[in-house]
Amino acid sequence: MVYARLDSVPSEFLKALGKAFRTSGSRSTLVHLSLGGTMSSLSSPLSVHKRLSTNLLILAVLCPLSVFFLAGPLAEKASAHGTVISPPTRNYGCWVRWGSDFQNPAMAQQDPMCWQAWQADPNAMWNWNGLYQENVNGNHQAAVPDGTLCSGGNTADGRYAALDEPGPWRAVEVSNNFTLTVHDQALHGADYFLIYVTKQGFNPLTQRLRWSDLELVRQTGRYLPGEGRPDSDPILNGVSIDINVSAPGRTGRHVVFTIWKASHADQNYYWCSDVIFPGGSSEPTQTPPTSQPPTSTPTSTPTSTPSNPAGDRACSATYTITGQWNGGFQAEVRVTAGNAPISGWTVTWTFPNDQRVDQVWGASITSNGATITARNASYNGSLAAGGSTTFGFLGSWSGTNGVPTLTCTAS
Repeated sequence: MVYARLDSVPSEFLKALGKAFRTSGSRSTLVHLSLGGTMSSLSSPLSVHKRLSTNLLILAVLCPLSVFFLAGPLAEKASAHGTVISPPTRNYGCWVRWGSDFQNPAMAQQDPMCWQAWQADPNAMWNWNGLYQENVNGNHQAAVPDGTLCSGGNTADGRYAALDEPGPWRAVEVSNNFTLTVHDQALHGADYFLIYVTKQGFNPLTQRLRWSDLELVRQTGRYLPGEGRPDSDPILNGVSIDINVSAPGRTGRHVVFTIWKASHADQNYYWCSDVIFPGGSSEPTQTPPTSQPPTSTPTSTPTSTPSNPAGDRACSATYTITGQWNGGFQAEVRVTAGNAPISGWTVTWTFPNDQRVDQVWGASITSNGATITARNASYNGSLAAGGSTTFGFLGSWSGTNGVPTLTCTAS
């Protein structure tokens, strides 16, 4: 946020200045003017179809008129950078879908992970092209600890921290051989790109990303500054680099993690893109909750006691509340096979406090009053002896959010 105080400036000049900002289409900074001590909006986020402008030097011409900048990231956005545009990164995707309508409460229902990211820090989306760390010296794992990969190690004072939250981020369907497109907006070039894909078994709906969850599937060579195909999209206005990626043996939801080492400096970008490989689960289809998604995860979560002891063709299930907020919560159920393989499972429980399931992934759910029946999806019913899988859901509650007792039946 940039603030400027203008005293005794003619209204005609202010109108002209506002017009100039609307023409520039700036997304990186919201500018407000104070006239006689009252802050008034001068510029606001514009339609995503207008050009992204990072040239805010228009403010410099105001110096003779005693414009004083009190705070803001102006210097940081003096030049653009870049991101993965296909499959889109979490914050770039949120910006494309909601940048022109980011205060619409419908986002909480239609795109809950983007909603929590916008609520946590809108600048993570306005600055979709600035998720980087400097002076890493090639030691990416030291610079970006486990659990913070999608935020670049909580870079920019934690601006991007909400991108690390697990949950039903919008994901795009790709084949096991797909093309990843990086947009180099500032023509930095690259010393290299490192492209990782999560290992089979990782669950981005419930797990934060760790280095041990990843497999390096592609490392490129050097790209000269300006190398790539020009992009006609006026918002991007740089060059796009297409990289072929192969990730065999994966089905369902995964995360593609990309590192871009820019060639002009020790500047390192870290991006998470959510994808769905063939043969796995798709986007959740049930109606999401109307309450606000969580912005943090509780430090402790209750877990129910397995109700069905492990045995031949048996299973057990545990229930964990992974996030809770006023009127809503997120839960995970882990199903574990007994001493013999199973080909399917059914978990049932009765909510003790009138809770309701609103959105589910990794299982199909039916309800009869407070009694819930969850059956395996097509891809996670078969479990080896002692093997386990998880499914999750978003729910709503009022008063008390007690943990139910679960019963697991194997087939």
